[in-house]
Amino acid sequence: SSSRGRAPPRAPGGHNVCRLLTRRAHGFFARDAGVAHRKNLGLLRKIMCQESTKFKNVWTTHSASPIAYERGRIYMDNYQCCITSVAQGPRILYQKSKCAKSEKIEDALLLECPLGEMLPSPSDYKSSLIVLTAQNWLLRLSADSGEVLEKIYLAGSCCKFFRYLSWDTPQEVMVVKSAQNKLPAAARQAGIQQSVLFYLAVFQVLPLSFIGMLEINKKIFGNSVTDVAVSNGILIVMYSMGLVRLYNFKAILEQFMEQPYDLGQEFNWNGQAGVVGKYPFGLPCNIKITDTPPLLFEASSLENAFQIGGYPWHYIITPNKKKHKGVFHICSLKDNTLAKNGIQDMKCCSLEPDWIYFHPDMSGRIIHVGPNLIKVLKLKEVKNHADQMEIAEDFTIVANRENCVNNSVTVTASGRVVKKRFTLLDDDPEQETFKIVDYEDELDILSTVAVTQIGADGRAHLDFHCNEHGILLKSIPLTESWDVTYSHEVYFDKDVVLHIEQKPNRRFSCYVYQMVCDTAKED
Repeated sequence: SSSRGRAPPRAPGGHNVCRLLTRRAHGFFARDAGVAHRKNLGLLRKIMCQESTKFKNVWTTHSASPIAYERGRIYMDNYQCCITSVAQGPRILYQKSKCAKSEKIEDALLLECPLGEMLPSPSDYKSSLIVLTAQNWLLRLSADSGEVLEKIYLAGSCCKFFRYLSWDTPQEVMVVKSAQNKLPAAARQAGIQQSVLFYLAVFQVLPLSFIGMLEINKKIFGNSVTDVAVSNGILIVMYSMGLVRLYNFKAILEQFMEQPYDLGQEFNWNGQAGVVGKYPFGLPCNIKITDTPPLLFEASSLENAFQIGGYPWHYIITPNKKKHKGVFHICSLKDNTLAKNGIQDMKCCSLEPDWIYFHPDMSGRIIHVGPNLIKVLKLKEVKNHADQMEIAEDFTIVANRENCVNNSVTVTASGRVVKKRFTLLDDDPEQETFKIVDYEDELDILSTVAVTQIGADGRAHLDFHCNEHGILLKSIPLTESWDVTYSHEVYFDKDVVLHIEQKPNRRFSCYVYQMVCDTAKED
C-alpha cells in the first residue's frame, strides 16, 4: 500500500478528556446536530447574499382584522385562520369557524418545545399557541391544527379582566396580567377606594402548571403606580412621575406564598369549594404581599423608559425632563456612575424620536437609531482604569442621502434668488429615513428598512448588514408603496420577508416575499 494518504486514526485513549468534553460542548463534532444546523444556516446566508438571489412577492392579502406573524405562521381573523409562510407559497394550515365576541383572543404567545427534556404528553413536543380570551380563558392550541390541547379558567368571583401575556423567562415562565382595575364612576363618586391595581397570574410552561396569583396593591407599592411588568425574575413597577422600581420577583413568590395549588386540585377559598383552573372558580389569589418587598434598584426616567443590559451590567435612561427627550444616559448598574462618553445625543430635529436599546444578540452592544444614522456601540474598559467603562463606536450605518439637496437659498432659471423660510426635518419623508431595525439571530444578520416618500408614493428597501462589522450584504426593494403615516411591521425570517401594514379604519395588508435563486446566472 502507498505510504501517502491520511494518517491512521489516533487511539481513543490518545485524546485529552477535558479537551474532548470542551470541544463537544462547543459543538465541534461533525455528527453533532448543532454543527450540521450551523453549516446549513451558513450556506443559506451565502446563497441569500448572492447577487442573483432575489426576494419575490409571492402572496398578498388584505383583512379587516389584525394580522399577526409567529415563526413561519401568519394568523388572521383573530387567530381563527393560520397560514404557513414556509411552503412553496403560503397555504392554509387551518381555518376555524368565526368565534363569538366573548371568545375574542386578546393576546397570544408561541410555545416551543424545550430541548432535551422529558414531557408528559406527546403533544407537548410540538409547537403550540397560548391564547388569552376576553372571557378570561387561557387556552393552549396546537400551532398546526388549532385544536384545543388545554383549557384553564383564570378569574372567578373577583371580576379580574386578564388582557396581557408575557414571558418572565422565555419558554419557561409565563405571566398573565389583568387590565388596570378601575372602579365604576358611581362607586368613585360614593367615595369607595380601590386599592388593587393589577393581578398577575404566573405559570410554568410545558407542562403547563400554576405557580401562583398575586395583587399589585396601592397600599404596598404606593398611590402613583401606573403599570407593572415581570422580566427575567424582576418585578418592574412604574410610577406616574417617571420613577421605576425593581424587586426580586422570585423572592416575592417564595416569601408571600400562602399555599401552593395545582391545576385540577380541589380547594376551599373564602368558604367556597372549587377546582383550580375550572369554571366558575378560576385561580386562587394565593400570594398575598403584606409588606413592601426589599428594593433592588430604582431610577427616574422620562416616560418610565428604562433598560438593562451589557457586560458588566449597565442601564439606559433619559433624564426625567421633557427638554432631555432624545438624550440617553448609559450608567453602571453597580454604582450608578455614568460611563465615559455615556451621554448619547443625536441632536435630531425630527417628528419621530430616535430610539436606543441593547443589541438582542447578547453581545452586550447597544443600537442607537436616528432618522439617517444607525450607531452600534460597545462597552469597553477605559485604558489604565479597569473599573471604569466607556462607550465606543463599533460601526455605523448611514442612510443614502447623496441626492438630497437642502439648500436654504436657490436660484431659478430666470436668475431670481428664492430663500426658503424653513429647513427640512431630519426625518422628512422626501429624504431616505430609517424606520425599522431588526436582528435575525439564526443568520446573524442586522436588517434595516429605509423609506423615501415623494408625494403619495413611498418606496422602501430592506437591507441586510453583517452583524459583526455592519457591511452591506444585500438590498431588497419592497414593491408595494409605503405610506409613512401608516403603521408598519417587517419580519425577516431566514428565507422569508413579511410586511404587515395597518391603514386607517382598521384595514390591514400582508405582503409575503420568498427567496428565489436564478440558477441560470450562477456558474
